[in-house]
Amino acid sequence: MVENNKMYSYKYPHPAVTADCVIFGFDGVSIKVLLIQRGIEPYKGQWAFPGGFLKMNETVEECAKRELEEETGLKSASVEQFYTFSAVNRDPRERVITVAHYALVRLSEVKGGDDAASAKWFAMNEIPSLAFDHDHILRLAVKCLKERICFEPIGFELLPEVFTMTELQNLYEAILEVKFDRRNFYNKMLKLGILSDAEPRPANTSRRTPCKYRFNAEKYAELKQKGFRLEF
Repeated sequence: MVENNKMYSYKYPHPAVTADCVIFGFDGVSIKVLLIQRGIEPYKGQWAFPGGFLKMNETVEECAKRELEEETGLKSASVEQFYTFSAVNRDPRERVITVAHYALVRLSEVKGGDDAASAKWFAMNEIPSLAFDHDHILRLAVKCLKERICFEPIGFELLPEVFTMTELQNLYEAILEVKFDRRNFYNKMLKLGILSDAEPRPANTSRRTPCKYRFNAEKYAELKQKGFRLEF
Protein backbone atom coordinates (compact mmCIF):
# COMPACT_ATOMS: atom_id res chain seq x y z
CA MET A 1 0.00 0.00 0.00
CA VAL A 2 1.33 3.46 -0.96
CA GLU A 3 1.41 6.10 1.76
CA ASN A 4 -0.38 9.33 0.89
CA ASN A 5 2.74 11.47 1.19
CA LYS A 6 4.54 9.22 -1.31
CA MET A 7 1.66 8.82 -3.75
CA TYR A 8 3.32 10.79 -6.56
CA SER A 9 6.98 10.03 -5.81
CA TYR A 10 7.46 7.03 -8.10
CA LYS A 11 11.16 7.07 -9.05
CA TYR A 12 10.81 6.20 -12.74
CA PRO A 13 10.12 8.95 -15.37
CA HIS A 14 6.53 9.09 -16.50
CA PRO A 15 4.68 11.22 -19.06
CA ALA A 16 2.12 13.95 -18.64
CA VAL A 17 -1.44 13.25 -19.85
CA THR A 18 -3.81 15.57 -21.67
CA ALA A 19 -7.37 15.29 -22.98
CA ASP A 20 -8.20 16.83 -26.37
CA CYS A 21 -11.69 17.23 -27.81
CA VAL A 22 -12.81 17.19 -31.43
CA ILE A 23 -16.18 18.94 -31.45
CA PHE A 24 -18.46 18.45 -34.47
CA GLY A 25 -21.43 20.62 -35.34
CA PHE A 26 -23.82 20.88 -38.30
CA ASP A 27 -25.17 24.09 -39.86
CA GLY A 28 -27.81 22.41 -42.01
CA VAL A 29 -25.48 22.05 -44.98
CA SER A 30 -21.99 21.12 -43.85
CA ILE A 31 -20.13 19.60 -40.91
CA LYS A 32 -18.25 22.09 -38.76
CA VAL A 33 -15.33 21.60 -36.37
CA LEU A 34 -14.77 23.78 -33.32
CA LEU A 35 -11.22 25.10 -32.88
CA ILE A 36 -9.62 27.40 -30.34
CA GLN A 37 -6.80 29.83 -31.06
CA ARG A 38 -3.96 29.21 -28.65
CA GLY A 39 -3.16 32.15 -26.40
CA ILE A 40 0.16 30.79 -25.09
CA GLU A 41 3.26 29.03 -26.37
CA PRO A 42 3.90 26.61 -27.87
CA TYR A 43 2.07 27.35 -31.10
CA LYS A 44 0.74 30.66 -29.81
CA GLY A 45 -1.77 32.09 -32.26
CA GLN A 46 -2.33 28.78 -34.06
CA TRP A 47 -5.57 26.82 -34.05
CA ALA A 48 -6.02 23.61 -32.10
CA PHE A 49 -8.64 21.48 -30.41
CA PRO A 50 -9.90 22.38 -26.95
CA GLY A 51 -7.94 20.45 -24.36
CA GLY A 52 -5.42 20.55 -21.57
CA PHE A 53 -3.47 18.73 -18.91
CA LEU A 54 -5.04 16.17 -16.63
CA LYS A 55 -5.24 17.11 -12.96
CA MET A 56 -4.35 14.57 -10.32
CA ASN A 57 -7.89 14.42 -8.95
CA GLU A 58 -9.87 13.88 -12.19
CA THR A 59 -10.45 11.31 -14.89
CA VAL A 60 -9.62 12.04 -18.52
CA GLU A 61 -13.33 12.42 -19.26
CA GLU A 62 -13.67 14.96 -16.45
CA CYS A 63 -10.61 16.74 -17.79
CA ALA A 64 -12.09 16.87 -21.29
CA LYS A 65 -15.37 18.32 -20.03
CA ARG A 66 -13.61 20.87 -17.80
CA GLU A 67 -11.39 22.08 -20.63
CA LEU A 68 -14.37 22.35 -22.96
CA GLU A 69 -16.20 24.59 -20.53
CA GLU A 70 -13.14 26.73 -19.80
CA GLU A 71 -12.20 27.22 -23.45
CA THR A 72 -15.54 27.22 -25.27
CA GLY A 73 -18.26 27.76 -22.67
CA LEU A 74 -19.73 24.37 -23.60
CA LYS A 75 -21.32 22.68 -20.59
CA SER A 76 -22.52 19.11 -20.06
CA ALA A 77 -21.31 17.86 -23.43
CA SER A 78 -21.40 14.11 -23.94
CA VAL A 79 -17.80 13.27 -24.88
CA GLU A 80 -16.55 9.89 -26.07
CA GLN A 81 -12.98 8.61 -26.17
CA PHE A 82 -11.85 7.39 -29.57
CA TYR A 83 -8.05 7.08 -29.53
CA THR A 84 -4.87 7.62 -27.52
CA PHE A 85 -2.01 9.45 -29.24
CA SER A 86 1.43 8.73 -27.85
CA ALA A 87 4.05 9.68 -30.45
CA VAL A 88 7.25 10.45 -28.54
CA ASN A 89 7.77 13.98 -29.92
CA ARG A 90 4.17 15.10 -30.33
CA ASP A 91 4.54 17.95 -27.81
CA PRO A 92 7.69 20.14 -27.65
CA ARG A 93 7.26 20.86 -23.92
CA GLU A 94 7.65 17.36 -22.55
CA ARG A 95 6.60 13.76 -23.03
CA VAL A 96 2.82 14.04 -23.39
CA ILE A 97 0.20 11.40 -24.13
CA THR A 98 -3.24 12.66 -25.12
CA VAL A 99 -6.54 10.83 -24.85
CA ALA A 100 -8.66 12.15 -27.70
CA HIS A 101 -12.42 12.53 -27.40
CA TYR A 102 -15.14 13.69 -29.73
CA ALA A 103 -18.53 15.22 -29.13
CA LEU A 104 -21.50 16.15 -31.29
CA VAL A 105 -23.20 19.42 -30.39
CA ARG A 106 -25.58 21.97 -31.80
CA LEU A 107 -23.82 25.13 -32.95
CA SER A 108 -25.97 27.28 -30.69
CA GLU A 109 -24.68 25.52 -27.58
CA VAL A 110 -21.19 27.05 -27.86
CA LYS A 111 -21.10 30.51 -26.32
CA GLY A 112 -17.36 31.02 -25.98
CA GLY A 113 -15.10 30.70 -22.96
CA ASP A 114 -12.36 32.72 -21.32
CA ASP A 115 -9.39 30.34 -21.40
CA ALA A 116 -8.38 30.74 -25.06
CA ALA A 117 -7.69 33.63 -27.42
CA SER A 118 -10.86 32.75 -29.38
CA ALA A 119 -13.09 29.86 -30.37
CA LYS A 120 -14.48 29.47 -33.88
CA TRP A 121 -16.37 26.97 -36.04
CA PHE A 122 -14.65 25.91 -39.28
CA ALA A 123 -16.08 24.04 -42.25
CA MET A 124 -14.13 20.90 -43.08
CA ASN A 125 -12.70 22.46 -46.26
CA GLU A 126 -11.58 25.61 -44.43
CA ILE A 127 -9.60 24.12 -41.52
CA PRO A 128 -6.15 25.73 -41.15
CA SER A 129 -2.97 23.85 -40.33
CA LEU A 130 -3.33 22.79 -36.71
CA ALA A 131 -0.94 22.84 -33.75
CA PHE A 132 0.76 19.74 -32.36
CA ASP A 133 -0.46 16.57 -34.13
CA HIS A 134 -4.05 17.77 -34.28
CA ASP A 135 -4.25 17.34 -38.08
CA HIS A 136 -3.70 13.63 -37.50
CA ILE A 137 -6.22 13.60 -34.63
CA LEU A 138 -8.82 15.23 -36.87
CA ARG A 139 -8.40 12.67 -39.65
CA LEU A 140 -9.00 9.81 -37.25
CA ALA A 141 -11.95 11.59 -35.61
CA VAL A 142 -13.64 12.03 -38.99
CA LYS A 143 -13.09 8.34 -39.74
CA CYS A 144 -14.74 7.44 -36.42
CA LEU A 145 -17.67 9.77 -37.15
CA LYS A 146 -18.30 8.07 -40.51
CA GLU A 147 -18.29 4.69 -38.82
CA ARG A 148 -20.54 5.79 -35.97
CA ILE A 149 -23.27 7.13 -38.24
CA CYS A 150 -24.00 3.54 -39.28
CA PHE A 151 -24.66 2.48 -35.68
CA GLU A 152 -25.85 5.55 -33.78
CA PRO A 153 -28.59 8.13 -34.40
CA ILE A 154 -26.16 11.04 -34.36
CA GLY A 155 -28.84 13.38 -35.63
CA PHE A 156 -30.08 13.49 -32.03
CA GLU A 157 -27.13 15.72 -31.18
CA LEU A 158 -26.56 17.56 -34.46
CA LEU A 159 -30.06 18.36 -35.70
CA PRO A 160 -32.78 20.41 -34.02
CA GLU A 161 -35.26 18.38 -31.99
CA VAL A 162 -37.74 18.79 -34.86
CA PHE A 163 -36.36 18.54 -38.39
CA THR A 164 -37.28 17.85 -42.00
CA MET A 165 -36.22 14.84 -44.04
CA THR A 166 -34.15 17.15 -46.22
CA GLU A 167 -32.17 18.30 -43.18
CA LEU A 168 -31.58 14.68 -42.19
CA GLN A 169 -30.43 13.78 -45.70
CA ASN A 170 -28.11 16.80 -45.78
CA LEU A 171 -26.54 15.62 -42.52
CA TYR A 172 -25.85 12.10 -43.77
CA GLU A 173 -24.49 13.40 -47.06
CA ALA A 174 -22.20 15.87 -45.28
CA ILE A 175 -20.72 13.21 -43.01
CA LEU A 176 -20.38 10.43 -45.56
CA GLU A 177 -19.43 12.78 -48.43
CA VAL A 178 -21.84 11.14 -50.84
CA LYS A 179 -25.09 12.09 -52.56
CA PHE A 180 -28.23 9.99 -52.04
CA ASP A 181 -31.24 9.62 -54.26
CA ARG A 182 -33.92 11.64 -52.50
CA ARG A 183 -36.73 9.10 -52.84
CA ASN A 184 -34.59 6.12 -51.82
CA PHE A 185 -33.26 7.95 -48.76
CA TYR A 186 -36.76 9.00 -47.65
CA ASN A 187 -38.17 5.50 -48.10
CA LYS A 188 -35.30 3.84 -46.22
CA MET A 189 -35.57 6.18 -43.23
CA LEU A 190 -39.33 5.92 -42.99
CA LYS A 191 -39.27 2.12 -43.34
CA LEU A 192 -36.84 1.83 -40.41
CA GLY A 193 -39.42 3.33 -38.08
CA ILE A 194 -36.86 5.48 -36.23
CA LEU A 195 -38.70 8.71 -37.09
CA SER A 196 -41.93 9.93 -35.57
CA ASP A 197 -44.17 12.65 -36.99
CA ALA A 198 -43.53 15.80 -35.00
CA GLU A 199 -46.55 17.72 -36.20
CA PRO A 200 -49.21 17.28 -38.90
CA ARG A 201 -48.91 19.18 -42.15
CA PRO A 202 -51.18 22.24 -41.93
CA ALA A 203 -54.49 21.89 -43.76
CA ASN A 204 -54.81 23.39 -47.23
CA THR A 205 -51.05 23.51 -47.76
CA SER A 206 -49.15 22.11 -50.69
CA ARG A 207 -47.88 18.55 -50.49
CA ARG A 208 -44.49 20.08 -51.18
CA THR A 209 -44.57 21.54 -47.69
CA PRO A 210 -42.07 19.33 -45.86
CA CYS A 211 -43.20 17.08 -43.03
CA LYS A 212 -41.37 17.46 -39.73
CA TYR A 213 -40.02 14.61 -37.64
CA ARG A 214 -38.44 13.64 -34.33
CA PHE A 215 -36.09 10.72 -33.68
CA ASN A 216 -37.75 7.78 -31.97
CA ALA A 217 -35.04 6.83 -29.45
CA GLU A 218 -36.90 3.75 -28.17
CA LYS A 219 -37.28 2.27 -31.65
CA TYR A 220 -33.63 2.92 -32.44
CA ALA A 221 -32.52 1.23 -29.20
CA GLU A 222 -34.69 -1.75 -30.09
CA LEU A 223 -33.06 -2.07 -33.51
CA LYS A 224 -29.56 -1.78 -32.03
CA GLN A 225 -30.25 -4.71 -29.70
CA LYS A 226 -30.95 -6.79 -32.79
CA GLY A 227 -27.57 -5.91 -34.29
CA PHE A 228 -28.87 -3.16 -36.53
CA ARG A 229 -26.50 -1.48 -38.97
CA LEU A 230 -27.58 1.34 -41.29
CA GLU A 231 -26.30 0.79 -44.82
CA PHE A 232 -26.90 2.70 -48.04
